Amino acid sequence: MSGALPEALEARLVELETRLAFQERALAELSDALAAARLENARQAELLRRALEELKAGGSPFYADPSEEPPPPHY
Repeated sequence: MSGALPEALEARLVELETRLAFQERALAELSDALAAARLENARQAELLRRALEELKAGGSPFYADPSEEPPPPHY
């Protein structure tokens, strides 16, 4: 009987070590994903900042300056 207890403890230890290894790998993958998301967020923030600067500077071809438009025909 004394031989069964250490085998059970060894099996439990192996199970815990296996779980720990999977958790460490998952943590590393999550860390990599978070780093990539932060880089993407910084890139998107820079694109948004540039787009807002262009809109403020009037560089957008989508909106014409009302002072440059001819008056409507009913005037």
